[in-house]
Amino acid sequence: MDALFRKPSTPLEKQIKRFLDHLEIELGRSARTLENYAHCLNRFIRTTQLTRPEDITYDIVHEYRLALNRRETRLGNTLKKNTQSHHAVVLRSFLRFLTKQDIETLPPEKIEVGRTPIRQVDFLEPDEIERLILATAGSTLRSLRDRAILELLFSAGLRVSELTHLDRQHIDLTKEEFSIRGKGDKLRIVFISPSAKGALERYLSKRTDTDPALFIALSSTQKPGDGGRESLRLTPRSIERIVKYSATKAGIIKDVHPHTLRHTFATDLLANGADIRSVQAMLGHASITTTQIYTHVTDEHLKEIHRTFHDKRRKKK
Repeated sequence: MDALFRKPSTPLEKQIKRFLDHLEIELGRSARTLENYAHCLNRFIRTTQLTRPEDITYDIVHEYRLALNRRETRLGNTLKKNTQSHHAVVLRSFLRFLTKQDIETLPPEKIEVGRTPIRQVDFLEPDEIERLILATAGSTLRSLRDRAILELLFSAGLRVSELTHLDRQHIDLTKEEFSIRGKGDKLRIVFISPSAKGALERYLSKRTDTDPALFIALSSTQKPGDGGRESLRLTPRSIERIVKYSATKAGIIKDVHPHTLRHTFATDLLANGADIRSVQAMLGHASITTTQIYTHVTDEHLKEIHRTFHDKRRKKK
């Protein structure tokens, strides 16, 4: 966690430390979430130089948000609107915590989080998915591993962090489904397509090691236990490189990364008639609003329905 809050010195820092402890203990938030919240609140303190909760005012928060909006990154870009909104949400959550503790501060409802632009969702067309997976053709362990990775990402709509945390014992190929613990430590069931099942069976049958991880590194000569390394488990960055390499080999010009396959999983379901609530459950989204970024793919389907069924009783001139 951010070093600033390990030994808080001011009253405001002490309350932030209590807030982060509350998130960890009572709400069960992940270490990554805690680091993210600590980072946002750390930036708020550095920017405003405040030391007490009661010093937080509407005008100060307004000036802080202006500073965020005008801040330039190392590449000379401004912060994305989604990022700015996230900082506001974190601050509002902290103020809500203070209010529940009867600590004098700015009422959380004074912070309005404006609507953020709808994200552009990049996904692959059916022929592109086919080319991507065929790019891993081969009988070597590496080829079988890479195909299993792509098939599972597309079949289950997994986040890359969820994929890399999988162990062999987690996968039940007989039932063609398994449980996954996603964001917020939430458990959900994901399903394995026949293609993904076959790819996993071929990959696992060729494994001769005893490493528990489902997907392991193969290029290194280092073995588990050597040099302090406990596992050969692939990292998210390694998965990203495998996906990008396969996309380049397949001649796909889009910027393809693991999350592209998650987007493709969702758009494929919706385009083929799945209801959005079911897709929300399969993606593990806490809010239906998050899932609605994918509804653009149904536009053509709705257009066809309109053409087929609308205005059929009127006489055509």
